[in-house]
Amino acid sequence: MFHKLNHVVPLEDYRLLAQFVEGVSKIYDVKPVFDEIPVFQQLKENDLFEKAHVGPGGYGVIWNDEIDLSCEELFYGGADIATPFDGLVAFVEATRMWGLNESTLRKAIAYGKLKAGVDACKYGKQWVVSTKAMKREYGEPKYA
Repeated sequence: MFHKLNHVVPLEDYRLLAQFVEGVSKIYDVKPVFDEIPVFQQLKENDLFEKAHVGPGGYGVIWNDEIDLSCEELFYGGADIATPFDGLVAFVEATRMWGLNESTLRKAIAYGKLKAGVDACKYGKQWVVSTKAMKREYGEPKYA
């Protein structure tokens, strides 16, 4: 079975949070690859590791023309983790419940107030956010 990558977040200590379209999340430790594939040493320079992003079509994570990891490597080489998305709410619902504009939530992600892959995640065209993160940043919902 092919596992398509939905989102990737660079974490501390050269780890990646990889989220797959089927709703599975994995933590992948890149450090062992540094010794196996010398070109990966570049990730330690000039904050290149932080520039990890999903490649076209979700087939892997890429940094530049020389460095990438396949989604299969991330899936089978990564460790399963539980994500904080047990209490999910769509942006449309969150904006109604908290009396906000959807653009406010999009800006909160862009500016790091809500962290993509931790507090909120995009599935297809739809963003969802955890109610825990919404309560942390905006307090209790104004409307049920």
